[in-house]
Amino acid sequence: MYSEIQRERADIGGLMARPEYREWNPELIKPKKLLNPVKASRSHQELHRELLMNHRRGLGVDSKPELQRVLEHRRRNQLIKKKKEELEAKRLQCPFEQELLRRQQRLNQLEKPPGEGRGSRPGVY
Repeated sequence: MYSEIQRERADIGGLMARPEYREWNPELIKPKKLLNPVKASRSHQELHRELLMNHRRGLGVDSKPELQRVLEHRRRNQLIKKKKEELEAKRLQCPFEQELLRRQQRLNQLEKPPGEGRGSRPGVY
């Protein structure tokens, strides 16, 4: 009869290759531990080394995380791009479209009730 420990060893032994079988047949492919591509990359090693040095010196890295900085940079670029597109669209409008836009704005101002905003009565702020 097997004890509890021997049953566990029998279960584990079925899953793992025994070393004597690996060494016995030279034609078998010997397993190698796979490298983590992130840790193997040069840039990751340099970043890790820099973070360790800063941690040892007590220097804080940036006050903002990298993701937040990247997102702010993207937002800023999108706003700049949007403003450029708006300016370009205004410049490219033909005189007919500009006149239609002016008339539309005048109609909108006339349709507003008098107490709604500053722009309802010219010259009064």
